[in-house]
Amino acid sequence: MNKIDSNGDSIFEFEAELDEGLRLEQVRKQYIELAELAGSLAHEVKNPLSVISINMDLLQEDLERLDSPETRAAMKRVETCQKQCTRLANLLKDFLRFTKLSKIELKASDLNRLVLQILDFFEPQAKQLKIQITRYLHTDLPMMLMEPETLQSAIINLVKNAFEAMPLGGQLVARSRLVRGGIALDLIDTGVGMDSDALIHMFDHFYTQKKDGSGLGLPIAKKIIEAHGGRINVQSEIGRGTQITLEFPTPARLTGESASEENR
Repeated sequence: MNKIDSNGDSIFEFEAELDEGLRLEQVRKQYIELAELAGSLAHEVKNPLSVISINMDLLQEDLERLDSPETRAAMKRVETCQKQCTRLANLLKDFLRFTKLSKIELKASDLNRLVLQILDFFEPQAKQLKIQITRYLHTDLPMMLMEPETLQSAIINLVKNAFEAMPLGGQLVARSRLVRGGIALDLIDTGVGMDSDALIHMFDHFYTQKKDGSGLGLPIAKKIIEAHGGRINVQSEIGRGTQITLEFPTPARLTGESASEENR
């Protein structure tokens, strides 16, 4: 029913917003329950997989001692099983991380500092791969609400992908800046780029173009960004490179605060 308040204004929209809020809260609870169930199932699979992997290692040792043409053929089959066990173990590890992302705790933190720590970590590898890391970080960037360890894992994944896209070397630019209502981080590489099909499906669960990839790295990164109230945008061109932009909101009470105030 469309009701009118004492001022003659309709409160129908208020009721609709309330209903929508309750619906979203119910969906959120269902999602958490489903995530917990999926996590429990993954743990149940992980335990017997570990037993299989251990017994494959023991079988390999037994076959190595026998050393005959027959056992060498069997060894190849064992090695195939070991590789698949490792692949499944990595997949379960990523999947368990994916199911735990609904429980992050946010606090006011410095995005620039986090980015610098990540880039410093990659610097030795960058020198080996002949990749130049360029930093353009806004000097007066406001703090944002984040769980540093979780957000760090997402950005590390994106930087790692950028490095893998530049096997012959290149340049990675990290740029932080102000945007309307918040802050942004651009990661720009001069790598091989992606075609339209890869761009469309890159955040799909289990989609991967890597031989040993789980297909969960980028979906996890996207989910982490969204759990921080942010969004991710990707632009890419074959032969020219890729730009990934992360945008995060800055709460009103943090707007105008310099990130340098974090340790005051």
